[in-house]
Amino acid sequence: MPPVRTVAPGSVPATDINSREDLYKITRQVNFVLVPVMVKDGAGHMIDGLLPADFSVYEDGKKQELRFFTSDPFPLSAAVILDTGMPDVAVQKINQTYTALAGSFSAYDEVSLYTYSSTVSQVSDYSSATGQKLTAVLNQMKLERGRNNGAPVMNGPLGPQGPTVNGIPVERPGAQPNIAPPKDVRVLNDAILRAALDLGKRDRARRKIIFIISDGREYGSRVSYSDVQKVLLSREITVYGIAVEGSAIPVYNKLEKFRLPHYGYTNILPKYANATGGEVFTELSRDNIEIAYARATGDARNQYTLGYTTRATPSTAYRDIEVRVARPGLKIRAKSGYYPLPAGQ
Repeated sequence: MPPVRTVAPGSVPATDINSREDLYKITRQVNFVLVPVMVKDGAGHMIDGLLPADFSVYEDGKKQELRFFTSDPFPLSAAVILDTGMPDVAVQKINQTYTALAGSFSAYDEVSLYTYSSTVSQVSDYSSATGQKLTAVLNQMKLERGRNNGAPVMNGPLGPQGPTVNGIPVERPGAQPNIAPPKDVRVLNDAILRAALDLGKRDRARRKIIFIISDGREYGSRVSYSDVQKVLLSREITVYGIAVEGSAIPVYNKLEKFRLPHYGYTNILPKYANATGGEVFTELSRDNIEIAYARATGDARNQYTLGYTTRATPSTAYRDIEVRVARPGLKIRAKSGYYPLPAGQ
C-alpha cells in the first residue's frame, strides 16, 4: 500500500485568519461556508505550501473574504457503500480488497458500511476505522454475492412472461408474450441519500465523505439525483467513487451524461463527484482498486480548507462557488456550490 500523504505543516502564516482551533465555534454559524479544496499539478501530485493569498473564492461571481484557512489533515467520517447489484464476478473481485480498504483509513477516522441493489441496507454503524468491529464486518461482507452473470431468461418455464401454450399466454389468451428483459433495479440515489442523512449527524469538525464502489448504474430509486445533491451540498459531504467493470473503461466515461429511457443512468457517479468536489477512480484490476482506496482517502483527508462568511440568508436557492489559485497550470477540485439551509435541515 502506498503511504498516506499529508500536507506539509507550517504552511499557515500568523495572520488574523482563523485557525482550525476555531472550527467548532465558526461552523455553528449558519452563514459560514467551508470549502475543502484539492490542488494538484498536471501529473496528479498534490501541491503543498500554498498560502491564503494564493486562493480566491467567488460566490455567485462575487469575491469573498477568507475568514478561515488551514492545510491540516482532517479526520474522516466515511460512509462506504458497496453495490451488490453488479455481476458476481465484480463483487467477488471487490471482496478480495477489503484488507486494503481498512488499511486506507487512519486511527482517527470512523467508518460505516452500506450495501445496496434493489434495496439499501446498513451493515454497520460508525466505529473506529482501526477497531476489531470494522475488521469483523468486512470479513463478513466477503460472503456477499452479486447478481447472476448469465444472460436473462426470456422464455420457457422460467421466463418472465408466465405460462404459455404454443407461445400464447394461458392467463390472457390472444395477448402477445412479454419478451422484454427484466429491469435491473439499482437504487444508487437511495443509497447515497441514506448514507448522507446518517453522515449529517456526525461531528461537524470531521470531513464527511461517501465512498462508493460501483459501476454507477442507477434505476428505480425513490429520490432523484437533484434531491440527493441538495442534501449532500447542504451537509458538506463529498462523494468519492471507485468505478469498476464497464464504467472503468475509458471510452465508457464519455457516455456518463446519457440516460436510457426506462433503464436509468448508465454511470451517475461522476455527476455526484463533480458536484461535491470529489473524484471517481476508474479501475479494472484488483491491484489498482486497492491503490485507489489509499488515493481517495488520502485526497479527502489532506486538502486545503477555506472558509468565508456569506450574506446569503437560509433558503433553498442554490449558490455557485468558484475557487481560483494564483498559480498557472494547477488543477483544482472543489464543490460547485451549496444550499444555505438552516443547520437543522
